Parts: sequence; structure tokens; C-alpha cells
Amino acid sequence: MLGRVGQPLLSNTQKMLAPSARTLMLQEHHGMKILEKNDIKVPAFGVAKSADEAKQQAQKIGGKDYVVKAQVLAGGRGKGRFDSGLQGGVHMAFTPEDVHEKSKLMIGAHLITKQTDSKGKLCEEVLVCKRLYTRREYYFSITLDRLTNGPIIIGSSRGGVNIEEVAATEPSAIVKVPINVATGVSRQLAEEVATEMGFAGDCIPQAAEIIIKLYNLFHKSDATLIEINPMAEDVNGDVYCMDCKMLLDSNAEYRQKELFALKDMKQEDPLEVRAAAANLNYIRLDGNIGCMVNGAGLAMATMDIIKLHGGEPANFLDVGGGATVEQVTEAFKIITADEKKVNAILVNIFGGIMRCDVIAQGIINAARELDLKIPIVVRLQGTKVEDAKALIATSQLRILPCDNLDEAAKMVVKLSNIVNLARAAQIDVKFELSI
Repeated sequence: MLGRVGQPLLSNTQKMLAPSARTLMLQEHHGMKILEKNDIKVPAFGVAKSADEAKQQAQKIGGKDYVVKAQVLAGGRGKGRFDSGLQGGVHMAFTPEDVHEKSKLMIGAHLITKQTDSKGKLCEEVLVCKRLYTRREYYFSITLDRLTNGPIIIGSSRGGVNIEEVAATEPSAIVKVPINVATGVSRQLAEEVATEMGFAGDCIPQAAEIIIKLYNLFHKSDATLIEINPMAEDVNGDVYCMDCKMLLDSNAEYRQKELFALKDMKQEDPLEVRAAAANLNYIRLDGNIGCMVNGAGLAMATMDIIKLHGGEPANFLDVGGGATVEQVTEAFKIITADEKKVNAILVNIFGGIMRCDVIAQGIINAARELDLKIPIVVRLQGTKVEDAKALIATSQLRILPCDNLDEAAKMVVKLSNIVNLARAAQIDVKFELSI
């Protein structure tokens, strides 16, 4: 049942570890507190919102060695950089005064990592931990696996580094163990996993106990991912969870109110928060062509064809199969929230459950309410499409209908380029349709 996995696993490892679109990610310090509450060993730690408070937390922890971690919801913190000039979001400190100086450069500054945009994310808190001297570091996570339709343990003796890099360079170091939800994680299974990960001697029962508790936490909290990197053995032979990344299923909010109350709204894109409130699936991107589509697969195909013709999508926005006129109107408001960025909009709707005339009316309402000056290319097919075309034709708005997706993509890219050139030359371009 257990064992190191070969190449087939590696092709799926990154896919398994990728979070779902609708999940709640908790700050690291919340995860650490949850572990502590569930009797899982973690280093002594404290959270601070100011440099002075960070110094006090270090004094409270005691000793001479500390780790100061920026609390932002982004991966790659250690290799990131602050706009304050400080390199890295994770630093060693050797005195409370040193903690103060490091925290001063973190709190109030933006941390830029490979997972943030060029502006980075604002660091408003730091986690101050007691530094433990470790002999060995391991990777451990529990997530959901589509291949086995249930939870799965992923472990490795190569902890403290990016697991995707391990999977790519040393596939034999990855341990993958599906979990039967009917039986959970037994003591025997936990010890087998710990042994396969590389724990030895007295550390095996300690690691097994932690693995059992982590699975129980995963199950009862409706988590989609609990990741410990590293799970470490210190010089005294004690096993600790050195950090905690925790993702929760947003569908379980109604029964996990205490955990969802910990959500850090300031760390999320305000437009994505706004879209979620309207039950829209939205992700901001770096391009300048707004996209509104129904269905995730169609949305991906639409963005691909825009890129194929030389354009760059400004967003992923899926209105779903049951959008109302009000939702479509809100979708347009979200897409055009950054007026200087979006040069044109492509609407691509295949009306199955979704009625095309509802989409058309929402587009018309939004165009009138927002007094949109940019061109809108609309490709509608399916239910009530003729009614939709009639609504658009009689609206006398700058809405260009197009039956063919390839032609629609070419058109929106060309129009976007025209608007971009005009803006660069500070020329006002008005699009008038011959009615």
C-alpha cells in the first residue's frame, strides 16, 4: 500500500497540491494556533502588528534565536523582497532588538513574491517564532486527490523546500498514501507513513501521533489542504510542525463559522471579493481585454484564442449557468473597475441553461449605466439568441455582434490595439456604429 512513487505520480503532484478556485486560505499564525489548540507540537510563537510588539513577543518567548515571518497570503515568501528594501520575507534574528529591526522593515511594507503582482501584498503582521535547531526536515501534507476521490497523504524526506522542485528532480523521494475516509488514519498506517518519510527510532511514534491528529483536523475542519513544510526533528529528538498552510472548502462556511471568521479580507483582491459576493467566478489578470464567459472551460478557451491573436486577457470571469441581469451588470462593473487598463471587452456566451437574452439585457444595462466608451464585442449562441440579437440591435450602443468566435477574438484584439494606441497618444477615440 505504501511506497515511493515513480513518474506517474510526479505528473500529478503539482495538480494535486494546487488549491481549488473557491477556498479560504488562513494566515500562517492562525494555522499555528489551530495546531496548538489540537495538541500538535509547534515552536513557541507570537503575533505582532508593530515592531515594538514584535520585540515584546521575542522577550516573552525567551532565548536568543528567533525567526521572523511576514504574514501575507502568498507563497515564496523566503525568496521575496519588500519595497522597503529588505530582501526575503523570512529572517533569522538573534536578539529581541534584532527582531524589532527586522519587523520594522516588514510591517507596513509590501512583500513581492513570485505569487503576487508587481505591487506585492501589504504585510500588516509578523509571526515571531522560537528558532529550533533541527537535525532533519520533512515535507508533509494532506489534500484531496481527484484520482482516488478522497484524501491523500503526500510526504517526503526533503522538507523545507518547494515540493514541486522535489517532484521534478527526485521523484523517488515522494510518498503518496490514499486514505479511506471510512477508516481514517490508523496508528499502523501513520507509523508506516512516518517510516517511509524517513523518521527513525523514537521519532516514528511522535510523527505518527502528529499525522493522526493532522488527519483528524483535516476531516473535522472541512480542509482541502493542510501542509506542513517542514515537519522537523530537532537536536533533542522531538518532532515539531514548524509552520502550517491551511485551505478550507468555501462550501463548508455554514458549518465552520469560527474558522471562516479568521478570514483576512485585506489580503484578498477587492474585485475578487466583490465578485464572490455576487456569486461570480473572477480572477484579475495582467492584460487589457476584459472577458465575460459562461463556463470555466469556455472561459479558458476564450482567453487562449485572445492570446492566439496577439491579445492579453484582463481577467477570467465566469458568470455561470444561471446568471441574472443584475449579476451580468455587476460583472461588467467589475471588469471595467480599472478604466485605464481595459481597452475592450469580449463577451462569449453559449446559451444552454443560460439564456442569451438575459445576458444581452445585462450588457445593455451595464453599458448605459456605466456610459462605457470602450468597444464591446459580443458572441452569443444558443437559447434565445435571436431575441438577444434584437435587443442589442435596438439598443443603439457600441456593441458589436459577431457569430464566429475566431472572428470575434480577432476583432476585439484589433479594437483593443486601437484604443491602446489612442490612449498612448492622448487621443480620445469614439466608436460609433452605423445603424
